[in-house]
Amino acid sequence: MRNYAIRRALINIPVIWFVITLVFLATNALPGDFVAETIAASNPIGAEDPEAQERFREQVREELGLHRPVHERYAVYMADLARGEFGTSFQTRRPTIDMFRDGLAPTAQLGIMTFIVLVMVSIPIGVISAIRQDTIIDYVLRVIAITALAAPNFWVATIVLLYVVQWGLWDVQLTRSPLLWEDPWASFKLFIIPAVVGGFAAGAQVMRLLRSQMLEVLRQDYIRTAWSKGMRERTIIMRHALKNAFIPVLTIFGLTLATLIAGNVVFEYIFNINGIGNRMITAIRARDVPVLQTFILIIATFVVFVNLAVDLLYGALDPRIRFS
Repeated sequence: MRNYAIRRALINIPVIWFVITLVFLATNALPGDFVAETIAASNPIGAEDPEAQERFREQVREELGLHRPVHERYAVYMADLARGEFGTSFQTRRPTIDMFRDGLAPTAQLGIMTFIVLVMVSIPIGVISAIRQDTIIDYVLRVIAITALAAPNFWVATIVLLYVVQWGLWDVQLTRSPLLWEDPWASFKLFIIPAVVGGFAAGAQVMRLLRSQMLEVLRQDYIRTAWSKGMRERTIIMRHALKNAFIPVLTIFGLTLATLIAGNVVFEYIFNINGIGNRMITAIRARDVPVLQTFILIIATFVVFVNLAVDLLYGALDPRIRFS
């Protein structure tokens, strides 16, 4: 198992380097410029003198390091990363890693709550739909899953929010986003709507995959043997069928968890949650490249290591994988 884990970890090293390079090139290819769109545009110096205004812009670009060619900026960026320095925000002049830490707690809370809803919805529905195949229960659950997949989750969340606020069914305060340990009840009321909507949308995909995998496993010979021995249904489903059917589902769980914890940009923007996704939108509008580079790099690295954890879980659930 140790050799398997080492091999999988070594594979991720060039992946992370490629992600770093891609993030740098993508953020530097964004149209517009922080100085031109934010600083120089709002600065009164030289407003009536184009030459003075251009000198001011060039001065600010030089202070921010934007006057260098792309390959030089890339070399500086890689050297800073090697020293553990992620850069400083153009807009706030704060270290970008501190800004990421500030937005991590709301995003993590929303992601964990959404993932809990996902697990509570997808696994029971997927298992019940498989063991009650072609019954009324199966048809109803499949219709619910298809509806959840077809309806865009951001649209559903917006509609729910509008009706909740209009009818006064749920006192949601969008002016602030308190965390559970700061104001538990207010935080729950704000986060539960995007968590339930997002959990159902992601859970529908997992439910359909789990159902198909369960149906395939339930047709295997060893399951028929277990039935012929008179084993209880719960034992057959939980101990034998679900464990083997769950291996492909781990991939969806891992990718979904990585996406949720990394930041749900749309939900954070709709519900005014001051998390990573909302901060990324602000950085994109301001062309704050260091913030975007840091946020995307950490998110991508997190996704890579979540995939590594999923690979290790594959080996733990099925010894044939780690010995292959």
